[in-house]
Amino acid sequence: MGNFSLKKNERLRSKNDIDKLFTSGESFVIYPFRIVYKFSDSNSSFKASILSIIPKKRFKRAVKRNLLRRRTREAYRLNKDTLLDNLPNNRTLNIAFLYISNELYDYSVIEKKMKESLVRLNKEINLTDTDIKMDKV
Repeated sequence: MGNFSLKKNERLRSKNDIDKLFTSGESFVIYPFRIVYKFSDSNSSFKASILSIIPKKRFKRAVKRNLLRRRTREAYRLNKDTLLDNLPNNRTLNIAFLYISNELYDYSVIEKKMKESLVRLNKEINLTDTDIKMDKV
């Protein structure tokens, strides 16, 4: 049984970490999300911190932005175990989910795409993790 909570410490809030994420992080797109991720060496008790971004340019009404933000966080909260099981213990992963679509999707679509993005993120992390191990040898 997994931990289905999303505590405040699991949300990315530090301006410093957010700036580092967007300046030197890696990214990929699984529509309607653009996922930006970067490993951090912070000593957090949580393995991953997330940030959900829904631009005001695409959704003028705060009601719609908040709805999409809640749906994104809920989809991550329920499916984060697929990602957290394969992360190294000594490092923290910072992740930003940018909503790039102009359409307001249902929760089922957002959850399906969130699962796809977490699987892809797992693959990307494993590739970079093996590259780091190869460099040390």
